Amino acid sequence: MPPPSFLRPTRAVTPMAFVRAIVQAYERYGKDPAEALRVAQITPRELARPGARVTAAQFEALSSHAMQELDDETLGWFSRRLPWGSYGMLCRASLSSPNLGVALKRWCRHHRLLTDDIGLSLDVAGGVATLRIAENRPLDDAFREFCLVTILRFVHGYMCWAIDSRISLRHAAFPFAAPPHSDAYPLMFAPDVRFGAPQAGIAFDERYLALPLQRDERALRAMLKRALPLTILQYRRDRLLGQRVRELLRSRTNEATTAEALAALLNVSGRTLHRQLHEEGTSLQALKNEVRHEMAVDQLRRTNRPIKQVALAVGFRNEKSFSRAFQQWTGQAPRDFRQRDK
Repeated sequence: MPPPSFLRPTRAVTPMAFVRAIVQAYERYGKDPAEALRVAQITPRELARPGARVTAAQFEALSSHAMQELDDETLGWFSRRLPWGSYGMLCRASLSSPNLGVALKRWCRHHRLLTDDIGLSLDVAGGVATLRIAENRPLDDAFREFCLVTILRFVHGYMCWAIDSRISLRHAAFPFAAPPHSDAYPLMFAPDVRFGAPQAGIAFDERYLALPLQRDERALRAMLKRALPLTILQYRRDRLLGQRVRELLRSRTNEATTAEALAALLNVSGRTLHRQLHEEGTSLQALKNEVRHEMAVDQLRRTNRPIKQVALAVGFRNEKSFSRAFQQWTGQAPRDFRQRDK
């Protein structure tokens, strides 16, 4: 299992609580963590300082060293150790799947062969897919938070890697109270983080499940050598972004009035929104025009509403600007279109 690096490699925001959990794993196995801490350049003073943080690069170095030195990719979480390479085996077993949905179902099924301390399941309802973790046995309090966070982070990272796409999460949930370092959770998952939930899980648009896998065995071997490409690399492309923008423009017309408002609904920055749409060969204005055109045609065909009301309903400030845009889209004025369509 490539050790999950939680955040950007140069910014010290990874909670020290996760470092202490790794130190406790060493204690569980009766070994000295001094060399692992030295490799990660984490001093005993920093380890003991309340509220301290480390960079993702430091955490990757620490966890990678620990997993191999302890020969346990789960670092003491479960009732039996999972030797180095266990999670790589899960990746390989899912690699031949025709799409992400099948890959995740295989992942959940095969995970039971490694341990029955927890169970992973994938459910789909109302257009939302949710990957959940059931705790079949009580997890040690010293490891519980770190275990649930790491499993979800790794699976999410694997999903993004497998389809070569950013997968924006709707929300993340955890069955414990918000920890002192809860401010790190939105950076690791999504702005909507729910503590005190029945189970740990992440939710995302179900249409990602239909996307085909983009990786082969050679790419898998390269990925398994290190964690950074898997969990730190920000996948620039979201293969569903254009579709999601169109849907928000249709369903939340009054809220998605600006790029900033739309970006907030998508949990990305305005700059990221514009860049990703550009990479898809489109723009926010082009999508707005497309959706407004569709909505206007539908309104003019199905209703007898005054042109002014149609203009306001599809996002224009006045009838004049709407008529000008409609003329550009169709070559006809709205009234002429309505009359000829009847």
